Amino acid sequence: MEPRMNEANTMRIRAHTIHIDNREAISVTGVKDVDSFNEQEVELLTEAGELRIEGNGLRITKLSLDEGHVIVEGEIIALEYAEAPGERGSLFSRMFR
Repeated sequence: MEPRMNEANTMRIRAHTIHIDNREAISVTGVKDVDSFNEQEVELLTEAGELRIEGNGLRITKLSLDEGHVIVEGEIIALEYAEAPGERGSLFSRMFR
């Protein structure tokens, strides 16, 4: 899909993809924001809704919200989408209310 331009700003339509390498690294595109993260869980807001990545020793090795791309390394155990995407805001927006 081609990006659409808005008079006020640039509006991007991003594809949402997931690529997992040997359960040791996961690359996610179409990421809008990072809700929370620690060594056992990373929560992302994607074009397809909220995505939770569970594992051990998880660490974010690439974070580019401008590109909508996140890479998480560590032992990947599970992926889960929320049933209904929430509009609760990002970790950073909740911290600075």
